[in-house]
Amino acid sequence: MSRLKSILFFTVLVLIAATAAALAHARANQKLGAPGVATRPIPGSPNLEVLLPPEAAGFQSVSVPQPEIVTNSLPRDTSFGQRVYTAADGFQVQANVVLMGSSRSSIHKPQICMTAQGWNIDDSASHVVALPMVKPVSYELPVMRLIATRQGQLKNGQTVTQRGVYVYWFVDADRFTPSHQTRMLWMAQDVVFKNELDRWAYISFFARCLPGQEEATFDRMKQLIVAAVPEFQLVPPGAK
Repeated sequence: MSRLKSILFFTVLVLIAATAAALAHARANQKLGAPGVATRPIPGSPNLEVLLPPEAAGFQSVSVPQPEIVTNSLPRDTSFGQRVYTAADGFQVQANVVLMGSSRSSIHKPQICMTAQGWNIDDSASHVVALPMVKPVSYELPVMRLIATRQGQLKNGQTVTQRGVYVYWFVDADRFTPSHQTRMLWMAQDVVFKNELDRWAYISFFARCLPGQEEATFDRMKQLIVAAVPEFQLVPPGAK
């Protein structure tokens, strides 16, 4: 009996070692997919800059670097693009793109970031919306629209209730989805069947407003998104 146990134990060890070797070989030869957003190299860095347009739909913008708390907490080969767009009347929208490198941990569930910044998400008012796009071809872009609330302070110390409208989706070389779960499923399938790690980009647009102004705010954000996205998103084919 003890001899049989020894044989079984040795067999299990061999299988574990063979599986580990196979996984290591697959990872070493795994291809990294192409990004679904326009980029350019950053001089002196292995990372890329995501090329958000300087202006769109009457909005002017300034490039904003990612805070160190973000860059220090994500894998070193994570790439970014971030701009704050301002309309003539002062209305502002923050656009942000996080592009993963060789590690899938560059992107996590978006709700985590919102709650970490003190926002309480209103699930009943949050849902997927299909935005009608006209460039580079006519299609519908499904996005997740979150409505959130938090308490803020004015310069005079007065406490006010803020509402946040947060729009996001994910895109790789040939697909887009507003679902974190779907993205993870597609990524797992491509790793197994194609030995390719999809290079997903997490795209978001965010604006603050007062309670009751959520729909008007979202309408203005849609104008910016529809105009700006064809300038940097490479999916569907035919985009820049």
